Amino acid sequence: MLSNQRHILTIATGKEIYIKLAVNLARSFKWWHPNTDIQFHLVTDQEERVPAEVRKYINIKKITPGELGQGFSSKLHLDQLAPEGQTLFIDSDCLIFGDLSHLFEAFKGYPVSVIGGYIAEGEWFGDVAKICRDFNIHHLPKFNGGIYYIEKGPIATQLYEKARELEKKYDEIGFIRLRNRPNDEVLMALAMQLYNQVPIPDDGTIMSDPQACRGIYTLDIIKGKTLMTNPPYPSANHQSWYPFEKVSPLIVHFLGSYTQDFPYQLEVYRLKNALSGYKGIYIDSYSKLIIKWPQQLKKFLKNNLRILYRYFFGLRRIKKSERL
Repeated sequence: MLSNQRHILTIATGKEIYIKLAVNLARSFKWWHPNTDIQFHLVTDQEERVPAEVRKYINIKKITPGELGQGFSSKLHLDQLAPEGQTLFIDSDCLIFGDLSHLFEAFKGYPVSVIGGYIAEGEWFGDVAKICRDFNIHHLPKFNGGIYYIEKGPIATQLYEKARELEKKYDEIGFIRLRNRPNDEVLMALAMQLYNQVPIPDDGTIMSDPQACRGIYTLDIIKGKTLMTNPPYPSANHQSWYPFEKVSPLIVHFLGSYTQDFPYQLEVYRLKNALSGYKGIYIDSYSKLIIKWPQQLKKFLKNNLRILYRYFFGLRRIKKSERL
């Protein structure tokens, strides 16, 4: 019988940046769940970097460096990390903009699930049609691995064991690497299909990200408001693979370099101050003064002076991501 315990789980290992992101995620959870029976769990090899004020409302599971593998491989161990009951894994580079309680009801009864749809052909880190033929399946679940749902039990255990087994054959299967690492999403997609586990349909209300919605987006983590846009074709920012033009997600996934941009930095600053008791017009104005406006000015100057810069100085070396 499924335990009625509910959990949020995230992982932060390796570079210090991941701890900082996980702390911001934990703060967003605290803001929207001040009194709850949902437990927040952080799995990390850098326990000492977690601020004292955050330690008060989270559970920390300390692991040794490299214990869960490298890169995205750590997410292939969620069956071993998840406590008894229902667990919602959220990537550390996400922020929460509302109460998550109803998600546990939406996922309940699915031993392993994600938010997404299906793909039967085309390219998704490999030739999807060929992989489906090789494994005698009709399609693969397609999703953003920022969220996974797990109900502790034999199905989850077997499925994750299969995903870890498939990882050893990643290149042989025909999967393409992400940042020179095996991508957890396609491994989990294949394992889910082999074990008949299905995704929750994506309607844009649970999670989205600035890569899918490359148009203007507005966020307010204090009030729980989100509006993200995927400009219609023929806009250069249109993402043809994303089925929505406007979404208001409960969770925003700031994947890649988006945690360095002002929308994320602004909300993190406002959130930290709000949890300390400081919020209102002064904080909002000051955050714009020190974060939003300088970044907007820098972006404006860079976009408008880029041609002139290249004429005199040539191309700049691409800056290495702080995540690599």
